[in-house]
Amino acid sequence: MTLKSMTGFARADDSLEGISWHWEARTVNGRGLDVRIRVPGGYEALEGKVREACASRLVRGNCAISLNVKRETALSEVKLNQQVLTQVLAAAEAVRARTNAAPPAVEGLLAIKGVLEVVEASESEAAAEARAAAMLRSLNAVLDGVAEARSQEGARLARVVGEQVARIEALTRAAQASPARSVETIKARIKEQVARLLDAVPLDEARLYQEAALLAQRSDIEEELARLFAHVAAARDLLVSPEAVGRKLDFLSQEFNREANTLCSKANDPELTRIGLELKAVIDQLREQVQNIE
Repeated sequence: MTLKSMTGFARADDSLEGISWHWEARTVNGRGLDVRIRVPGGYEALEGKVREACASRLVRGNCAISLNVKRETALSEVKLNQQVLTQVLAAAEAVRARTNAAPPAVEGLLAIKGVLEVVEASESEAAAEARAAAMLRSLNAVLDGVAEARSQEGARLARVVGEQVARIEALTRAAQASPARSVETIKARIKEQVARLLDAVPLDEARLYQEAALLAQRSDIEEELARLFAHVAAARDLLVSPEAVGRKLDFLSQEFNREANTLCSKANDPELTRIGLELKAVIDQLREQVQNIE
């Protein structure tokens, strides 16, 4: 079985040169592929690559991906503000000229606010590119984990759906073999219904044949049974398809339900009605499961 679920979760942590990061990805059911990305400021350039990586692995589902970044060591340096120092020295010289004071000490000058500044150290383009590449490798590992989780859940869904399809087939065969569908039973039922019609309303012979033919047509479920068997075969083909088949299985479950409804409406026998209702119950369960399939 190659089915994949749309539900998955994975996370990964990594670091490079004093910067650590944490990726987290979660996917749930969705009509198409909807990727939502949350990254801290300064890392927006990664979003395009994130979307490409998701599209290469996922076909359907709502995917939420988040990146958290933490600097483990301060990336800063002390810088001498030449402009402020020049202004301070000029002011000190003007004061000294008027007061004949001693020249200012170096430590005093450095203690003046603004002469020394703690600034964010510049980072080379090569270092930023290396970190971005490492982050994307971590992301790929996370998405591989999500894909593996979806595959494992898909294998479980394949077993469940396979059992439900087998149950639908068994119920269809039970309806096909029902004694209520024998020629003798159908004749007796039509004869009884025609007799009731004659008691209620006088009919000429031509009209009587028309009513009998209509009753026979309404009780015939051969076409519904044939379509149910065809849908069972189609479902089994989809279960082993290498493609994403969730939408097709969803459509097929609607077709199953349509035939089961018709079978129930045509059933003139308690046993056939019971089979039809059980069919509907199993098909409802099938429809719930296929909503989770990619």
